[in-house]
Amino acid sequence: MQKLNQSYIKSVVKKALEEDLRPRGDVTTKLIISKDKIIKAKILARQDGVIAGLDFCKAAFKLIGRETVFIKKASDGKKIKKNKVIAEIKAKIKTILTAERTALNFLNHASGIATITNQFVKKVDKRTKICCTRKTTPNLRTLEKYGVKKGGGHNHRYNLSDEILIKDNHIRTSNNLRDLIKKAIKTKKIVTVEIENINQLKQVMGLKFKRILFDNMNSSQLKRCLKLCKNKYQTEYSGNATLKNIKQISKTGVNRISVGAITHSAKSFDTTLLFR
Repeated sequence: MQKLNQSYIKSVVKKALEEDLRPRGDVTTKLIISKDKIIKAKILARQDGVIAGLDFCKAAFKLIGRETVFIKKASDGKKIKKNKVIAEIKAKIKTILTAERTALNFLNHASGIATITNQFVKKVDKRTKICCTRKTTPNLRTLEKYGVKKGGGHNHRYNLSDEILIKDNHIRTSNNLRDLIKKAIKTKKIVTVEIENINQLKQVMGLKFKRILFDNMNSSQLKRCLKLCKNKYQTEYSGNATLKNIKQISKTGVNRISVGAITHSAKSFDTTLLFR
């Protein structure tokens, strides 16, 4: 997994700024006579939620103007109330105006993911982990999985090379499921096998791998499968988990629930930047 360090943050933010500024820069801000004047601004939360992505936000301002002083008034992973100050900025007018949208885009996206993740986490039994998936925005996976962690969730495998996950289409294109699993076990990687029904589960029972993922089962089917597993495998559920049904799924005793929506459908957190 790519590490969330300053080098990564600067690289991602720089690309975003280039997207916003090529080829001629901020042509509107260039019209302001006093654009080099140092001024103060603040970023406010316009809703309750969980903050994430502050270092990305800071990097956007710093990359545009080295003079920037960015003071965090909140921290990633912490809850914040509506109308509270998230950060204060001191920089040239042109720096703030040019970097504002890119900075807030990162902050709002990561905080939106952290916020919805936290809503899921609060609804499940403490023994159940809420996990993200690979249903992420291209080139922003590291940021999005970071947001999940700051919301109290857990990361699934980062990419296809991390772990082995034998899904329905792997099974359909393989001649023998048990042989496929045996090959996977020999790699010494974590092996997860996706199961769609109890008959399929019976086929794999007895093989020594780590995790079974139950796909799109109702609570009754899931309970029967979990009883059959008898703690021999780590268990996971996947398939249309929502804030309305997540508690019921958790009550079955499944170890993990993967929720694609916490990354691919997270609503942007609402913030605003105001000059002081």
